[in-house]
Amino acid sequence: MPAPIFSPVFGYPAFRRLLFHLDAEVAHGAGINALRALQAVPPLAAALCRRNLVDAPALCQTLFGRTFPNPVGLAAGFDKDARVVRALPALGFGFAEVGTVTPLPQPGNPRPRMLRYPEVESIQNALGFNNGGMEAARRRLEKVYPAHIPLGVNVGKNKATPAGAALGDYKTLIRTLSPFCDYLVINLSSPNTPGLRDLQNETFIRAVLETARGLTAKPVLVKIAPDLEPRDAVHLSEAAVDAGAAGIVATNTTNDYALLPGALGSGGLSGKVLTEKSFRIFEAVARSLFGRAVLISVGGIGSGAEAWRRILAGASLVQVYTALVYQGPGLARRINEELLALMERDGVKTLAEAVGASR
Repeated sequence: MPAPIFSPVFGYPAFRRLLFHLDAEVAHGAGINALRALQAVPPLAAALCRRNLVDAPALCQTLFGRTFPNPVGLAAGFDKDARVVRALPALGFGFAEVGTVTPLPQPGNPRPRMLRYPEVESIQNALGFNNGGMEAARRRLEKVYPAHIPLGVNVGKNKATPAGAALGDYKTLIRTLSPFCDYLVINLSSPNTPGLRDLQNETFIRAVLETARGLTAKPVLVKIAPDLEPRDAVHLSEAAVDAGAAGIVATNTTNDYALLPGALGSGGLSGKVLTEKSFRIFEAVARSLFGRAVLISVGGIGSGAEAWRRILAGASLVQVYTALVYQGPGLARRINEELLALMERDGVKTLAEAVGASR
């Protein structure tokens, strides 16, 4: 991720060339540090927010009891430890999701564990839920919540936690973090924690959502993998909603390495190589669950046209991450401006009218 408070000086393409000389994870750390510096100067952060945050009434929606000024959010994985929540509106996001947070701190997988593929604007990451743990996240979240924009927290089990004890990890996370967010996302779909995707089954999903109901009134969503067969993705999503899930986030990264010749044999692929696979799963889920749950589409979205396709298919919200690395800190503003132009072209007065219109 670029250091956005410096890129306007150089122009982002030139700045990206400099940034891409760094290891991808080091560059991401530089971006986080830049945003930490930005939020330490509230007048500058406020000025950038006024410039980048598109809050046209036509894009506004009320979901989960919060007002979303626009539908373009920052996906989990960028701000793993909730370090830069106050800076994210300055990048134009209408909402943000922090994490993935695990109960105990963990270093993640050995480095190098993040690779860029600029020719296809994609990334391969095998990070493995590297984060500072639940208590560190809680301390930061309680200082910033309620945030300027709606805030989700993505949670996952520790690598060392066996499958038989995984429910306890999610119970601890939900109980501890739910007071400091607008919604929670149960992550069972990352390809970078051994055995995690084995929990993507109806029995576990029902158990974790039943547990959540006894712990919080906050909306709880489930994030699914793009590597499921569409019928399986639909079945699991239906089971989740039947068990009380307020929504589905589709999709996580993919370990379908055939999408990117030359990719390493580990880690999840994101970015343009994921676009069609992610859309295929999202579209199948939306055909079944539109109107019954809030649907968030993520995976290979980097333009207003792609965001519009997901919205027409049934997404109330979309999320981006990899495109931010390649297109820079004006991405959310550009997508939202493109959405407004598409709405005008199609004679749509509010975003809510467009959600699911092509089903």
